[in-house]
Amino acid sequence: MNKNKIAKKYLEHLENGNIEKVINLFSNNGIVESPIYGIKKADEFYRELNNDTSNSELFLKGIFEQNDSNNLALYFTYKWTLKNNEKVEFDVVDIIELNSENKITKLKIIYDTVISRKLVNDLNE
Repeated sequence: MNKNKIAKKYLEHLENGNIEKVINLFSNNGIVESPIYGIKKADEFYRELNNDTSNSELFLKGIFEQNDSNNLALYFTYKWTLKNNEKVEFDVVDIIELNSENKITKLKIIYDTVISRKLVNDLNE
């Protein structure tokens, strides 16, 4: 798979809640850096996210590739419904670093957490 296809598969699996398929896009030591959940191994992060989520809708706005590297960025809108039916919508930029086998080694999530942080904290209290 090329970088663009990996990015689209990532969003597709995330939206459909196919956590195992998302995790399979990562290298064995792949990590996720999230403004709410912190820095975690990919499998730990996505299982925790899945436990807090009842529904996800993702709307891709763009894929930005750096031609001379294995990095790319995804820009999308995330409509997130938490397990307690609270909903939040925000724009996200994911910076993805791939290894030579086109497995994700690091995914850094960037978004405004003002509303979502409070909702996740309330959910987990």
